[in-house]
Amino acid sequence: MKVSCPHMGHLHWMLDDLFERLGVDYVKPPPTTTKTLTIGAKHSPEFACLPLKINVGNFVEALELGADTLIMAGGHGPCRFGYYGIVEERILRDLGYDFKFIMLEPFDDGKWAFYKTFESLSPGLSIRKLWKTLKASFSKGRAFDEIYKRSLQVRAYEVNRGDTTRALKEAEQVLVPAYTPEEIEEGARESLAIIDAVDQDLDREVLKVGIVGEFFLLLEPFSNFGLEEILGPMGVYIERSVWVTDWIAPNRDNKIYGFPKQLVEEKAAPYLSHNVGGEGRETIGSIVLMAERGFDGIIQLLPFGCMPENIATSIIPKVQREHDIPVLTLAFDEQTGRAGLVTRVEAFVDLLVARRGSKLALAGAATATDAATKQPSLSKI
Repeated sequence: MKVSCPHMGHLHWMLDDLFERLGVDYVKPPPTTTKTLTIGAKHSPEFACLPLKINVGNFVEALELGADTLIMAGGHGPCRFGYYGIVEERILRDLGYDFKFIMLEPFDDGKWAFYKTFESLSPGLSIRKLWKTLKASFSKGRAFDEIYKRSLQVRAYEVNRGDTTRALKEAEQVLVPAYTPEEIEEGARESLAIIDAVDQDLDREVLKVGIVGEFFLLLEPFSNFGLEEILGPMGVYIERSVWVTDWIAPNRDNKIYGFPKQLVEEKAAPYLSHNVGGEGRETIGSIVLMAERGFDGIIQLLPFGCMPENIATSIIPKVQREHDIPVLTLAFDEQTGRAGLVTRVEAFVDLLVARRGSKLALAGAATATDAATKQPSLSKI
């Protein structure tokens, strides 16, 4: 059995570790490229979301490398993500590929079914061993998310352009061989130290921008043209609302994001009080949270036609007005070009710089006015 899964950001580091522990032969698809997207777009329905097209391309390339068992995450709710596996399997079979297809449904949808899925991959696997294996691999995934989060913050302050990206690659290689809980903990400390060692100008004025939106677009750099590495060198400090381990954690406690899911939903409630699928509600709640924390602006990412994010997009103008924060919405499909994206992002950053300057000038004027009103009149001197 040769198992493969589609790429989604840095999930492959955790999958490498997980399948090694389970003794399963894992076929990692080649890195996602324009070729991958071209294959997926050619064989997928035109109206399908961009992530589905990339998934299909990943699967085709994995099958060509010898994979015979494909795993796709399942889902439920209004978002079309729950149908991805069904549609992808049918497309691949219509193309003539022979394989076993496994839908890995969410843990909360049925713990026994979740266990049996893994037991089918690793016969004789006990529930106890599965739990220990998942816990170890998940902790390693958390460590990777921690270094990626730190890199987003450090890159805005780096003295030499590219140092953070180079340090991140070095930090990744420190974590890769970590296996025992102790090694993972030590690897996490060492890898974070490598990121922090980047030469930084902490006195530099930076913009604070939050990135929110549909999970795949946030997690998969290919799908958003490496937006985070475009913004960092512009002097933009970044935080985003979705991380791999937060997204797959059963309790969704948002440890990496730093704010409990319940709090995010509470912030969204005045504008969107119920689940509309995907990250629709989380997008609104995250914008409110970031605005309250003094962020300069927000960038929302979504696949063209994404229903949950389109609902959020229709609500965002009200959130913008009430919280006085600019939001740039970027929709992606296979026709989206990098040059156009960079132009829009550069214009948005220029707007934020000008807006911050205006706010500082207004604040200075208000301070001067306050000082003047406190001066005694000439008649009292």
